[in-house]
Amino acid sequence: MKRRISKIKNGVVRVGLTQMACGADPAINFETQLRLIERAAKGGARIVCTQELFRSQYFCQSEDHQFFKLAEKIPGPSTDALGKLAKKHRIVIVASLFEKRAAGVYHNTAVIFDADGSILGIYRKMHIPDDPLYYEKFYFTPGDTGFRAWETKYAKIGVLICWDQWFPEAARLTALQGAQIIFYPTAIGWHPGEKAEFGQAQHESWEMIQRSHALANGCYVCAPNRIGVEKILGVNGKPVNADGIEFWGRSFVAAPNGQIVAKAHTGKEEVLVTDCDLEKVEFSRTHWPFLRDRRIDAYGDLMKRFSEERSR
Repeated sequence: MKRRISKIKNGVVRVGLTQMACGADPAINFETQLRLIERAAKGGARIVCTQELFRSQYFCQSEDHQFFKLAEKIPGPSTDALGKLAKKHRIVIVASLFEKRAAGVYHNTAVIFDADGSILGIYRKMHIPDDPLYYEKFYFTPGDTGFRAWETKYAKIGVLICWDQWFPEAARLTALQGAQIIFYPTAIGWHPGEKAEFGQAQHESWEMIQRSHALANGCYVCAPNRIGVEKILGVNGKPVNADGIEFWGRSFVAAPNGQIVAKAHTGKEEVLVTDCDLEKVEFSRTHWPFLRDRRIDAYGDLMKRFSEERSR
């Protein structure tokens, strides 16, 4: 079998991030997302990434078996429609879907479409949270795709999902495969009752960790996030939580030097379109050669849960 040689692309690539509010009707959400992707394409975006799980409200606020009905096969009707849109506009699309792999096996999955409409691959979320109103372990089997990078028509990209964004190992392993841009489809927000006390720090931490990934790996980082207050209804027809989650939006793009080059608003449906100069990836990795100076001979303990011997 002939080995495919990776070709690192340079030049300016325009990316688009979509952020939107999600209602109870998946069909309406899907049509809204298609409209926003088209808007990004008309704005010159060559690579467009959606927020996390855009087809529905963020159902993980409760542990309820009814929501497994929202999952879908990949490939399926959603990927068919997204593939046609990618081919129509000659764009790369990163789309976040709730995947039904088999009975009892469900994943939080991103599908990567190349500019010809074909599916280049999928990434299944590796890190699965279990926090108040973020009960994802109930729904999602941990990913088994590993960390990946894909050579698209316009750039070599990596894709991680939401909770993955807090783990430097995930960004590093993706960058080590040559990713020039890492996309993080996201669904993060405030617990309204905690916002006054913790809200600013939570948001700043979210930005800071991803900006650090961009800097440490010499690549662009793009994080599209959803907006709106979502209250999930339980079997009794009442919200499972009186306050719900207030998703903060503020989708952003960070450059290889860690600086934010574009940011969307809070609470506003938006298509964020901006240029990524891939020459800056090369510049960053040669002028700040963190990848060169890594001591891979000394990192064995990263394969351990905790290095107890060294803690004494």
